[in-house]
Amino acid sequence: MTRYFIEVAYKGTAYAGFQIQDNANTVQAELENALRIYFRIPISLTGSSRTDAGVHALQNFFHFDMELSIEAESEIKAIYHLNAILPLDIVIKSIKKVGDDAHCRFDAVFRSYSYSIYTQKNPFLFDSAYYYPYPMNMDALHEAAALLLPHTEYQSFAKKNIQVFTYNCQIFKSSWLLQDDMLVYNVTGNRFLRGMVRGLVGTMLLVGKGKYSVADFKSILKGDDSSKTDFSAPAKGLVLKAVGFPK
Repeated sequence: MTRYFIEVAYKGTAYAGFQIQDNANTVQAELENALRIYFRIPISLTGSSRTDAGVHALQNFFHFDMELSIEAESEIKAIYHLNAILPLDIVIKSIKKVGDDAHCRFDAVFRSYSYSIYTQKNPFLFDSAYYYPYPMNMDALHEAAALLLPHTEYQSFAKKNIQVFTYNCQIFKSSWLLQDDMLVYNVTGNRFLRGMVRGLVGTMLLVGKGKYSVADFKSILKGDDSSKTDFSAPAKGLVLKAVGFPK
């Protein structure tokens, strides 16, 4: 058996997330279907990061095992035909042979996300960003974002009833950027809990809007109660930008 990593990008609007489900279409289901048609064998994928319904990805990775060998010169051909089978909102960018013990989830050392917000009505951004037409206190947003860098416990920013061994996450980058009418939050960490990025965005927007103070945000961050965390930021503004592995 040979293990392969697949690099993909997708627009998540039409999908109920990555992970395969019984009663809804998912990115994993479309990818496994394309692989089955092309290689004529059933193939099961393991993902590096599970994205929720409606979340997009500029880069995500999955791995699979199969007895068939894809030689270097055949990779371009396989990618071409697989992309012809896949719907237009999913694209395979590369297929690489890796070591037998390589794992796209456990070997990943960081994930980077961005969340995009537009403050002026724009029909071309409707399904890829969050329309939030309120004045923002950028200094307060910057202060709130900086609080994440030394912090490691994020139970108050995880959705209820998730099953995890730890709420510990290490954040390497957390910053807001304002360009013209676009407000973008960028965050990079070793791992993220379910709903965590959208919870951070929604709660920090309340800080920028003046409903919460920076001290309020710090109190929520240091606590273990998610009742004051705002998870209402819609999935369409969230993009998984990159997944990093050791060189």
